[in-house]
Amino acid sequence: MNIAVFNSFESDVRRYGRTFPVVFDGALGPYLYDVQGERYVDFILGSGALNYGHNHPAIKSALQEYLMRDSILLSLDMYTQAKSDFILDFVTDILAPRRLDYKIQFPGPTGTNANEAALALARKFTGRPTVFAFSNSFHGMSLGSLSVSGSESTRKLGGVSRQDVVRVPYDGFISGNFPSEDYLECMICKPGSGVEKPAAVILETVQAEGGLNVASNRFLKAVERICKQNDVVLIVDDIQAGSGRTGTFFSFEESGIVPDIVTLSKSLSGLGIPLSVVLIRPEFDVWEPGEHSGTFRGNNMAFVTARAALGLWREPKFVQHLAELSDTMQAALGTLCNDFPKLLNGTRGRGLMSGLEVQPGVNARQIIERAFRKGLLIESSGPARQVLKVFPPITIEHDQLAAALKTLGSVMEELHHET
Repeated sequence: MNIAVFNSFESDVRRYGRTFPVVFDGALGPYLYDVQGERYVDFILGSGALNYGHNHPAIKSALQEYLMRDSILLSLDMYTQAKSDFILDFVTDILAPRRLDYKIQFPGPTGTNANEAALALARKFTGRPTVFAFSNSFHGMSLGSLSVSGSESTRKLGGVSRQDVVRVPYDGFISGNFPSEDYLECMICKPGSGVEKPAAVILETVQAEGGLNVASNRFLKAVERICKQNDVVLIVDDIQAGSGRTGTFFSFEESGIVPDIVTLSKSLSGLGIPLSVVLIRPEFDVWEPGEHSGTFRGNNMAFVTARAALGLWREPKFVQHLAELSDTMQAALGTLCNDFPKLLNGTRGRGLMSGLEVQPGVNARQIIERAFRKGLLIESSGPARQVLKVFPPITIEHDQLAAALKTLGSVMEELHHET
């Protein structure tokens, strides 16, 4: 099979197929296989929707068993056994051990649905329209989510020009010494700032598409304090950084903050099946019945696979393996930076949500193309696409990770000798 059918009939909006022009047909664990049987290590993982790898056997078998029973697949927001099982396990295995008291909303299938719901709820709760959002942020491709995203070019494509969104600098955006939290506080609190008090502040603790920028614990604690003191809703978008990607289930755990609202999607379902949730502190849950809806908010297949994925978090070996992988990868990426200083400007991110910033003048796309020819799928992020995203499955084995990073190192070696 060749790619002519896609060139002839699929919209020109397609992106990944242009970068990786082969036809894929199989997937297991960290690997994708094309129709010729060639194997590729996948460090893209459905843009972060496959943290547990492809076709994880425990998750897949749970879905197979469910489907063989002629079970309900779509239920809107009616009560089903699959939804009940997921809710109870999520509360027992994830929320309760972390002493988190959230109600769970199912807003629709994708992350942008969750962020739209979170923003709408914050505005309803406070009665205020303005939202503060950060530089280099990304929150989705629907209009409300686009309006709080940092990319001007993406917002223009969506025709978004909301006047009730205020941009503030993310931690470290201006410089390492600039106190972005002080700027935020002045804009909210000081008379004469010219800005009305916002309904919410929305942020990512690690900005995936923004270039793997990491907010310090100091910054996150300050933002939480400012929001609490001023009755502003704190929304954490954990859509890509959550579900174990940074080393803990929620990306904000290390900081000790407790957001008012949390959005989750992508890897929540464990198998790439669309699912998103909004976690809401009970006092903020002021929705009227049916006030926010979505046709596919009752995706029971996703409830089943998400519950199976939660089962992994009960296993101490899984949590330990995740911590060891994070340490191993951080050390390996640091070694690459030391070995190739003319190509790499340092590591970015946290845990298994990490990357390599290329030096000015180095073409990240060239690295991506060469890695593809060697059997490694990797992509870039950041305003200038200057950060390579190194996103292995959180279930990858140590030898598989080492082999993939060795492949990336061989690309750097080739480019080093050519420069």
